[in-house]
Amino acid sequence: MLKYVLFGVGGVVTFVVGILIGHFGIQTNNSVPEWVSTLSKDVDESLIEKFIAEVDNLEIQENLRELTKVPHMATTAGDEKTVEFMLRRWQDSVSGLDQAWREDYKVYLSFPNQTQPNKVTVVSALNVVQYTAREKEKVYKPDQEDPEVVQPYAAYGPPGHPKGKLVYANQGKASDYEHLNKTVDLRGTIAIVRYGGAGRAAKAINAAPFGVLGVLVYTDPLDINDGIMSDIDETYPHSWYLPPSGVERGSFNTDFGDLLTPYLAAKEDTYRIPKEDITGIPPIPTQPIGFEDAYALICELGGDASPPEWRGAFNCSYNLGGPGFQSSSKFNNSDVKLDIYNREELKNSANVMGVIRGSVEPDRYVIYGNHRDSWVHGAIDPSSGTSVMLEITRVLGKMVKEGKWRPRRSIIFGSWGAEEFGLIGSAEYTEEYYSKLFQRTVAYINVDISVFANATLRASGSPSAQSVIFTAAKQVKTPGSDSTSVYDNWIRYFNRTSPTYGLIPSVGYLTGAGSDYAAFMHFLGITSMDFAYTYDRSKTKARIYPAYHTAYDTFDYSSKYIDPGFTSHQTVARTAGNVLLRLADSLLLPFNCRDYAESLEGYLNVALTNFKDELAARLISMEPLSQAVTRFRTAADKLNSVIQDLDLSKVTPLEVRKINDQLMLLDRAFLDPLAFPDKYGFRHVIWASKSSGLATFPGLADAFQRAQNTGLPADWSQAHKHLSILVQAIAGAASTIEDVM
Repeated sequence: MLKYVLFGVGGVVTFVVGILIGHFGIQTNNSVPEWVSTLSKDVDESLIEKFIAEVDNLEIQENLRELTKVPHMATTAGDEKTVEFMLRRWQDSVSGLDQAWREDYKVYLSFPNQTQPNKVTVVSALNVVQYTAREKEKVYKPDQEDPEVVQPYAAYGPPGHPKGKLVYANQGKASDYEHLNKTVDLRGTIAIVRYGGAGRAAKAINAAPFGVLGVLVYTDPLDINDGIMSDIDETYPHSWYLPPSGVERGSFNTDFGDLLTPYLAAKEDTYRIPKEDITGIPPIPTQPIGFEDAYALICELGGDASPPEWRGAFNCSYNLGGPGFQSSSKFNNSDVKLDIYNREELKNSANVMGVIRGSVEPDRYVIYGNHRDSWVHGAIDPSSGTSVMLEITRVLGKMVKEGKWRPRRSIIFGSWGAEEFGLIGSAEYTEEYYSKLFQRTVAYINVDISVFANATLRASGSPSAQSVIFTAAKQVKTPGSDSTSVYDNWIRYFNRTSPTYGLIPSVGYLTGAGSDYAAFMHFLGITSMDFAYTYDRSKTKARIYPAYHTAYDTFDYSSKYIDPGFTSHQTVARTAGNVLLRLADSLLLPFNCRDYAESLEGYLNVALTNFKDELAARLISMEPLSQAVTRFRTAADKLNSVIQDLDLSKVTPLEVRKINDQLMLLDRAFLDPLAFPDKYGFRHVIWASKSSGLATFPGLADAFQRAQNTGLPADWSQAHKHLSILVQAIAGAASTIEDVM
């Protein structure tokens, strides 16, 4: 059965001579071998054109309508309905896949208490409640009245009942608390901070060492709404902007994957660490609130005015707090109290998996994925991506069922569960099938939020994937135009000057863990990419679409304000599907290691400019790093020339396999499992997350910054260590693409 073919016991398929003869029909006489016609057949451009034509925006619209009928937070009844829906679609006899199934993991999740809602109040010295923040968002449409709309809460924030004087701490960065602590005694206080600048969990983790007892988090209208605040005629339901009561939910943890089973798949009988050993979650109670409540609290604060750069859209000075409220305030001498009743629970969460088996190289996998769970209805995050994925599988599944097409390589589709709690479904999948995925996966494509807005494509990924992304973008037309390609439209909004190509669209790097590509890119070293349509940055300063993680992220919101007509959804489906087909069908993998060399050279230039002199003063030379990057460039240029000069009438299948393996394994060559011992899942020394703001090698940048701040010899030794890690990783990657011995 297919599931055994892909995931059963066994190693990488070996192309021995006998198999070659049987599989390719190799002839032993002097005539042209029959297998050459099979081997030389590259991706079928007419097939891609047919795929593009078949992708239907109305089908995507109906997918989204079905997926967003009810809230579907991970492991709820609504989530189970989406599992059943995905399985029905992927097992359909007319347009389904070769096989589809569910895989369950028992994972550690955090929920609010349904019978004891979390509360935020202002209480007087006599414990009289003077103000109560909203427990649920204001209802504008029937969707928000659904009883399964979960109360806003900080997932993995601990329960507790802290009470104290309020202070304003900007974005909750460590530097913000340090600045505040110079003039305000933070011991025993409650801090209110806004989203941005630091991760969700970090806002509370940074606060605890200063004696802060609890943290409130809100979204400032300056950061999400371009300053707009009124729901009378300005915010949703009148526009795309966040209403005053809207609250961004989220998972307040820094690591991805199931928190109790790091580096192990979370099965029923898997060993679980003690809960007290979990790191990277808030040590103090935390609660998100809407900006209407934040306005009521912040503009009553006493103390000094905050620095200008700390201020948002409220028409007040964002005082720091004395701590507490100003003497003229109705809240004078009052405390803010958090009553948090969050609870943790082990729950079964499902991935839904589907496969189209490859015809020539079934042991090589192209994986396409997106998570399925949402915080509420999740029309944009993540159902816009799931709707696109379902349309891609409908079109490809129909071709397979009709016998018109079967890919060269196998395609795996993953609908991941419990992503919102920390990329759990995809991380557990990579942990369970680590060996096979590590050995056999060609690439991972992620389309989570497929449409933030409808201005232009945005893509991020490994540099070697840049060329195939551009090829696809040039072939697909931008919404509303019969002549302008996605590529040409994209270059107008996001571009850079390449030393090799001149002006080209800017492809971002996957340096963090923002979606399900994290485990594939950072843990497994699989060449990955992420696609979305997004907004015109010259027209809004919104850090993300305003209804993000709120009860207003509904079908109504998406269809009216994000992508009326669903043509941007359609464009993403055509572009990402185009890339998928090229990865699955091209004889030679459409990766370009020269583009990787250019990225390394860019990082090197930044590193030399910023680090060279200070390191040299401590007798640490960066010359080995320069030499390693030069060696990589030489190897990349040579491999590229070999590929360009390849004569398909003479090449053998094993030669093709050899080159493809060099390209496929390139990102794996940059993995070092010991480089970042304190960062779960981050092993890629080029693209790991970093705290430094410099666009350069993360381990070196962070180590250098730390040493520069402390001046300690031990920290300069760590900078030297990370330099050596980097040098050997790049040299090792170069040897991967050099001539095979």
